[in-house]
Amino acid sequence: MSKPYIIGIAGGSGSGKTFFLNCFLNHFKENEVSLISQDDYYKPMETQPRDANGWINFDLPECIDDVKLLNDLTTLIEGNSYQKKEYTFNVNMDKARMLTINPAPIIIVEGLFIFHYKELASLFDLRVFMDAEEEITLNRRLKRDMKHRGYTHEMIMYQWENHVLPAYKQFLLPYKDAAHLIIENNSHVADDIIRESEALSQTLREKILQ
Repeated sequence: MSKPYIIGIAGGSGSGKTFFLNCFLNHFKENEVSLISQDDYYKPMETQPRDANGWINFDLPECIDDVKLLNDLTTLIEGNSYQKKEYTFNVNMDKARMLTINPAPIIIVEGLFIFHYKELASLFDLRVFMDAEEEITLNRRLKRDMKHRGYTHEMIMYQWENHVLPAYKQFLLPYKDAAHLIIENNSHVADDIIRESEALSQTLREKILQ
């Protein structure tokens, strides 16, 4: 198998990475794209850093086992499969699903810090940056975490001000200008992201799969 085409997709919390990816993947067969999510590489809870008030700060590059992430990506590039436990919020890792990730002509790596890890970022043929205004991303995070994670408004705002926003400005935003493609996601209209995913998928299909 020839070297796969590797795409890095980064964006802050609430930027729309998940929705964009879901739209994008709908244009491909299962054996045409492999997806690696940075979230599946969180280190064990007991090893995560805590802030001055004792809160676990999940928004730091050291929270992620980037060495394992790089090794698994290398495995795919070499044409081999690997297995990995799925990370799911508030689910004990002993109960997590075991995922089998297979090689494919297109590999997508997505996550907050993937451009910050230099050796990993050097492997990307295409860097996509999902961007959205701060107020919009905050509102999206509030809705998600209050509905799906049971967080209070106060808890979400504490994390946003002390963890999420500082990490975004320090470890992600500096790489925006180096991205090949910046996708603005300030609209509440799904059609905008759907069109972006269609355009990119068509380009890649013509370039990689034909």
